Amino acid sequence: MRVLVLGGTVFLSKAVAAEAARRGHEVVCAARGESGAVPEGTRLVRVDRNAPDAYAPLAGERFDAVVDVAVMSYRWVSEALDALADRAGHWTFVSSVSAYSDTSRPGLSVDAALHEPYTEEVPESRPELAPELYGRIKVAGENAVRDRVGDRAFVVRPGLITGPGDSYDRFGYWPARMSRGGRVVVPDAPTQPTQYVDVRDLADWIVDAAEGRLVGTFDGVGPAQPLGEFLREVADLVAPDDVELVPVSPEALTAAGVGPWSGPKSLPLWLPPALHGLTAHDATPSLAAGLRPRPLADAVAAALAHERALGLDRPRTAGLTVAEENELLSALD
Repeated sequence: MRVLVLGGTVFLSKAVAAEAARRGHEVVCAARGESGAVPEGTRLVRVDRNAPDAYAPLAGERFDAVVDVAVMSYRWVSEALDALADRAGHWTFVSSVSAYSDTSRPGLSVDAALHEPYTEEVPESRPELAPELYGRIKVAGENAVRDRVGDRAFVVRPGLITGPGDSYDRFGYWPARMSRGGRVVVPDAPTQPTQYVDVRDLADWIVDAAEGRLVGTFDGVGPAQPLGEFLREVADLVAPDDVELVPVSPEALTAAGVGPWSGPKSLPLWLPPALHGLTAHDATPSLAAGLRPRPLADAVAAALAHERALGLDRPRTAGLTVAEENELLSALD
């Protein structure tokens, strides 16, 4: 099978390219080649999706499967379809659970209401618009894919993706923090749902879908579980005898300037009730269609190895610094 990965140099697209090559497929990675190297056994074709006639280097080539992980550009999606749809078989588009308009209700599935699509480009001068428009741009991309390739389209909406190559410091913060031991500040939100998918499992499924011509729309998520249970399991896996979890109420965290989910001075994976639906989608259809989540122990071990490779003491994009956590613990004593 000839597989075209639009990307192939970082995180999910790289994992997909690597898995397809591992299975013996001929894999072409269409990328600028500036974010990293393509996996061993794949071929880089330099494509800049912002350039006019971006796909000229692929002229005349045909592919059995295309995988597109375009993040924040409807134009990228539509131009790829214009250039390649008639020369491609199966087409995977990686969307997001952010496509759903209802973020509060747990248990939603792919028939839930979506945001209105947004087809304009986000101005580089207005980066603050990106989070607000992310889901709407994904909806627009989904619509374009279905309109153009129809019954050849596999649309997958992941939630939180973790694993080797994760640079967002959300899932990985917790194994890294637990590995230091001691008193660990956690949100006192034990029943809040949390949900993730390991990048290796998602990549496996995407390649499976291309091989088996799986089509339709699915949430690329593993089973949800309570956040308190998740954090306790991570602690037990990483440092079972050295960690004391210290629950802090959402009100106290907010008063101390600690934010939810991500960003500086935050507690990753913690969410306000209005967003609990984002981490509690119904995984049943995806599991039935072949998504195989690995055990938490495997996901945590890989995340911790990746964190150690990056450096446990590095500046982070999310989480509490040692000083911030110590200050919060001192205020509680």
